[in-house]
Amino acid sequence: MIIRLSKALAVCAVALLCLFSGIGNITDYDTNFALIRHVLLMDTIFPEATIKYCEIESPTAHNVSYIILIILQTLTAVLCWIGGIRLLANLKNTAANFNRKKKIAISGLTLGFLTWQVVYISLGREWFGMWMSEWNSGAEAFQVYTTILLVIIYLVHRDRDRNRERDEMK
Repeated sequence: MIIRLSKALAVCAVALLCLFSGIGNITDYDTNFALIRHVLLMDTIFPEATIKYCEIESPTAHNVSYIILIILQTLTAVLCWIGGIRLLANLKNTAANFNRKKKIAISGLTLGFLTWQVVYISLGREWFGMWMSEWNSGAEAFQVYTTILLVIIYLVHRDRDRNRERDEMK
């Protein structure tokens, strides 16, 4: 049961991180928006960089991009909270049932992984050259998506009933 509790709490920990990230982006919109704006404008990358063709100058596109990011972070938090709470509610249930209850948590964790890996790393860091900028948040994104990926790997490991494990060991 301690492993199941550990898995549920790990999902809830990711939910908390994503919730705080989403809330921070909403309540401190202008400060955090500056990162998105500079990344999309590509105005702080190396002057000799030849990838400026990726630049997006539209303030509307900057705001829409940021709002999409906030929605993805918030949806990740919601799915992980629902998934984590469902796991907590089923700690004492059969292993088969506990394994079935992982679906929403896995969905939330997958969305979180894709948000940080695709939005921050693939698009921000690579496509828009954020790695060349003082506004580089790639290391932080790597920490988040690696944490989420480790929780996914841990969570999808199938749980078994204790009696069945004892029988298999005989």
